[in-house]
Parts: sequence; C-alpha cells; structure tokens
Amino acid sequence: MSLRIGFISTRFAGTDGVSLESHKWAHVLKEDGHDVFWFAGKIDRDEEVSMCVPEAHFNYTENLAINKKIWGKTTRSPKTTQRIHTLAQYLKIQIDAFVRKFDIDVIVAQNVLTIPMHVPLGIALTEYLSENDIPTISHHHDFYWERDRFLINAIPEYLEMAFPARGDNIDHVVINQTAREALSWRKGVSSILVPNVLDFDSPPPGIDDYNKDFREEMGIAEDELLLLQPTRIVPRKGIEHAINLVEMLNIPKCKLVISHEAGDEGTDYLHMLKDMAKAANVDLLLIDDRVGEQRQLNSDGEKIYTLWDIYPHADFITYPSLYEGFGNALLEAFYYKIPVLVNRYSIYTRDIEPKGFRVVTMDGILTQKKADIVKNILSDEDYRNELVEHNFELAQKFFSYRVLRRKLRSILANMMGDDISISS
Repeated sequence: MSLRIGFISTRFAGTDGVSLESHKWAHVLKEDGHDVFWFAGKIDRDEEVSMCVPEAHFNYTENLAINKKIWGKTTRSPKTTQRIHTLAQYLKIQIDAFVRKFDIDVIVAQNVLTIPMHVPLGIALTEYLSENDIPTISHHHDFYWERDRFLINAIPEYLEMAFPARGDNIDHVVINQTAREALSWRKGVSSILVPNVLDFDSPPPGIDDYNKDFREEMGIAEDELLLLQPTRIVPRKGIEHAINLVEMLNIPKCKLVISHEAGDEGTDYLHMLKDMAKAANVDLLLIDDRVGEQRQLNSDGEKIYTLWDIYPHADFITYPSLYEGFGNALLEAFYYKIPVLVNRYSIYTRDIEPKGFRVVTMDGILTQKKADIVKNILSDEDYRNELVEHNFELAQKFFSYRVLRRKLRSILANMMGDDISISS
C-alpha cells in the first residue's frame, strides 16, 4: 500500500540539518510512491501539502518566554507550568487537525522529540501519540544531553517523558552509533542507525551562467586558491585551525572563505577569528551576506549565491570541527570531489573514518607536516584527482540515497506489514 506520511518539527525551512535531511527523506519516500505532508512553525514546502502553525516554531514568543524560565534553573513556578501545558494543549489540537486534514498514516517526528528547543510541542506530540495509536518514526539528530545549555533545567520530568517519547507505536532512528548507544543506556530504547546521505547517484550542479561570476563578485582572482569553510561561525567549528592552515601553507595567493554567519552564539568568536587572521596575515573573506537558501538579488541588486554555487569554485575544504552530530559538509566535500581537512571529531572516527576515506586529518592540533600534505595535494593534480574519486566512490556506497531507501523500506515494512508498495 501507498502511505500518507506526515513530517512534524518546529521548522522545515532553510539549510539547517533537520530541514535538509527531512527533504532527502521525503524525496526518497515520494520516489517509492508515498505522499508526504508537513507540519511546523515555519515551512518553505508547498502550501497544498503543509500546515504551518506559528506557535510550533521554537522562536515563537511564548516559547521563548517559557525557555527563559526553565533553562539554567532547577525550579519553576506554577505559572510557568501552566504556560507550558496551555501551549501544549493548543498544539496537540493542531497536530490532530493536521493528521485529520491529510489523513496521515505514519508520522515522522523530526528532532522534535529529541532536542527540547520547544518543550510544549514535544509534550503535545508525546501525549497525542499516547492517545492515538499512529505508527511513528522518531528521527533523532541531537539529544539534549549533548548540549550543555540543557543540562541544568527545571523540567526533568518533561525531559524524561518526551525527549524522546516512548511507546509501542514509536520506532527510533539515530544518525550515529554513539547516539544509538547513549539512547539505549540512558533511556533503555533500541534504535535504528540511518546515516545522513546525499544523492551520489546524481551529478552535483556545477558552474553555470548564474554562478560563473562568483569569484569575480567576491574579489577572488582565478589564479588564487579558495579554501572554503562551509559552516556557521561558532566555536565548535574550530575555525582557528583553518586560519592556522592558511598561515602554514604560506601561499601568496590564497583566501580563506567562510560561507555562513555567526549564528545565535554571540560574536566574540567572530571577533577573535578576525583578529587572529589579521595577526597571521591571512586573507579572510566573510561572505554570509551574499549566501542564501536560494538564488535571488538582494536589495542592492547583487546576486545571492547558494552553497551549491560556491562548492564548484573551491580548491580545498576546511572542516576542523571539534564536534558534529554527523558531518554534512564532509559529505558535500566528497560529493563535489574536493579534498578536505578534518579534525577527527568523535563521530567521524567512529562512523566515517573506518569506511576508508582519504582525507587530511588532525587530532586537535594542526602541525606543519599536515599543512605540507595539504600543500602537496593542492599542487599535484593527479594525486588530488585520485583522492577525490576514491572518496566519491566510497560515499556513494555508504552514504547515498540508495542506502536511505533501503533503510526506510525496512522500517516501514516492519511497521505496516510487508505489503508496502514500491513504485521505483
């Protein structure tokens, strides 16, 4: 049978990991003949298959007010408890309306029962699943115990109840082996490992009429090396190592380009990086004001480029993160066949490195020897091509849509029976 599958989260819009992976899941599910629908507080999907409830967004005013009362504290007031339940009850009614409107057969809870950025929504969905025996896949990207800001809190009973929710109608999916073990140990919950993926069976978009002028627009000469840091500017990305790399390379024509903004963790780290780059005489280029979720013109008539427009122009990717839930930028480097430097964060060492990828690695410290290896890769075209082709083929084998399709078919068959239709 063909299924009507409803995705639920706080947001399905933009280029955050949850939105991107949800889009990939939906693509694969639709190729298998299923219908997909969306519920969130912010949505950039087709309105005909979506239900946007602003109160479900993590930045909704009442939710932000609740968060101020529950994080970094060990007790809460009765008024705060009431505010949580009032919003939760409203959202439960909206979830029920979504399920009824689109006649949903299966719910996919995308991180909404994982990280407690919107506690009332997590409670609402948990209660709804307890009251309605609807099969649910709870897709977990990052748990609350992985984030320091959630460790001191005034809602331990809600975290136990809803993050994640548990029930006979809920199957749990995690994106790495460490999360799988932590979920089992902390909550006594078994889960299925489904890694993040890319469509390695389709060629990546390249240079076209729109993006061919990217270097010129950014002031990067054609004979200059472009080292790309394709991340937000937050401390856990370890961008200081990328600056150190450029300094150690000591190549006259070389720019370090950071694609994304500083995000919601303040600007102290950004100012530190700027000072560090200036002291090291590193040409640091911040282009977040020219990078967006889609191609368009800004208010000054300048082109806004997507990340996919930038990759084809990059000579090397820096990815010195201290921690990642998985590492989408790493898969993107493999997809675009660009060599990459990786700080051996824990998920990389456990879930990705054993597959046999050939990247330049560092263990918290960047040495001149590692910089020399990067320099050799940049100067030896044959060697560089050998590396990136090897990485592409491995990624195609382990992290492609075909892997996701196989996993989802198995999960749905176990949930619904073996008569799940497959159109492809």
